Amino acid sequence: MKRSPLELAALASAAVPGLSPTAVRPDIDDPADFDAALLYDKDEKRWRVRAPRHEEASARLESEFAVLHAFTAAVRAELPFRIPTVVGCVRQGPLSTFVYSHVAGQARSLEALERGGEATAREIATALAAIHALPHAVVDRADLPRYDAEEFRQRRLNELDQAATSGRIPADLLRRWEHALEDVTLWNFKAAVVHGELHEDNLLFDDDSRITAVTGWTDLHIGDPADDFAWLVASHDTAFVEAVLQHYLAARGDAAEQDGDAQLLRRAALSAEFALAQYLVKGMSKNDAAMVQEAEQMLHDLASDVQAAETAAREVEEAELEDEPGEESDSAAGAKVTVTALAPAEDEPAEGAITQEDASSVPESRPTDDADSGSADDEVASQDGAPAGNAPTAGDSVKTPGPDAADAASDPVDTPPAATPAGEAEGLSAADDTATTALPVIRHES
Repeated sequence: MKRSPLELAALASAAVPGLSPTAVRPDIDDPADFDAALLYDKDEKRWRVRAPRHEEASARLESEFAVLHAFTAAVRAELPFRIPTVVGCVRQGPLSTFVYSHVAGQARSLEALERGGEATAREIATALAAIHALPHAVVDRADLPRYDAEEFRQRRLNELDQAATSGRIPADLLRRWEHALEDVTLWNFKAAVVHGELHEDNLLFDDDSRITAVTGWTDLHIGDPADDFAWLVASHDTAFVEAVLQHYLAARGDAAEQDGDAQLLRRAALSAEFALAQYLVKGMSKNDAAMVQEAEQMLHDLASDVQAAETAAREVEEAELEDEPGEESDSAAGAKVTVTALAPAEDEPAEGAITQEDASSVPESRPTDDADSGSADDEVASQDGAPAGNAPTAGDSVKTPGPDAADAASDPVDTPPAATPAGEAEGLSAADDTATTALPVIRHES
């Protein structure tokens, strides 16, 4: 069920006693699942309203409500950013619409984040470390999923089996992902609280390039911290990705040392790739032909890019052997860095392993939706990861699906995966260019 901004304003007025919107404009959100709008009241205070388009989306909003409620004042006070607060809810049949306090800040594109250099990398790393250091009780209070490393790996294997039954995924990708998921050395991590939908649209910055808020908490869970890095593998700037990782490890301190997770970025690349398969499965479950077609095209593009990367890696390997004929044995060992292995050995890369040099071979893109981009001031629900039997490493540029695919990857029913008490925000996002509709004062009848 699609709702106009004026309808959302009326719903918000019903959800929050005393709220009389005077103006409204559309806001950015996942158009396959939600309608969203930014409201203004007579005091120029802003509010955000999100309405689900179907029951699954409504369940995700209800999960987010539980998550935000689980963030006690003490927990919120420890975070270096703000998260939204639910101020009202109205139910129509099976669908629940929620109204949130507005949080200050503006989202930035991945390219803009890369241009921010070391300072921005540190901000992102600090936010990631704070999320992963959250007490597990936050997830438990919201009655959300928790997985240890082996449970998480098995869950991904089950998802791969489900995706394979569609018959729509290129065989090379299925083999690639299966190879990665069966490599138990890749899955040696300590489970942590994971945002589950983290991407650039859910990080809000102020004018001084400081993160002011994190939004989109519909898929909070305990699982693999690498999932929150999946969106970064789309970056062509390997130095930026590495800077985020190093600042993250420094911020985690002893916790990172104890975890000893040397394969985090490889699993992040795997997560980003596998999100395409999850997007396909979601489209099929919704009988959405356009969504399925888009997913299939992206999967075939990914398969072609992987094949091209493997070919390029073989050519480099052959060239190195020809250049140093007297050291063929040593060269061969070092040349086994191809696009095929997710978790190479520490000293000798496994056959088929993807390296940072291969990164540029995988394109960056997201499935396009039929909705306009809007404000980045507010929370945006989106995102999950992807495997790679021959998975990319830190610098790999992986084609990743948009918010809808992320939802498929982190659906709270079968999969794991919320924002800041807010006040009035300063400065509008890109969506501020959207026309604002003046509204008559809506009064409540007693």
